[in-house]
Amino acid sequence: MPRSPITVLILITGAAWRAGTRTSDPNTRIASKLKALYSAIEQEPIPDTFLDLLERLDRAEQLGKPQS
Repeated sequence: MPRSPITVLILITGAAWRAGTRTSDPNTRIASKLKALYSAIEQEPIPDTFLDLLERLDRAEQLGKPQS
């Protein structure tokens, strides 16, 4: 089961802290955490329910097009 974005952010924050990537600039910390979160979410598989919805929408779109 994929982890929630919040769980990923907490894990990334802890790992960055342990790795010594601490900085006093809050904007740099926020940017770094957001980039890491986006990267982690980007690697998650697309849920089957979402893929099914996209397929159904494609079929409905094809059925709605006039025949040439």
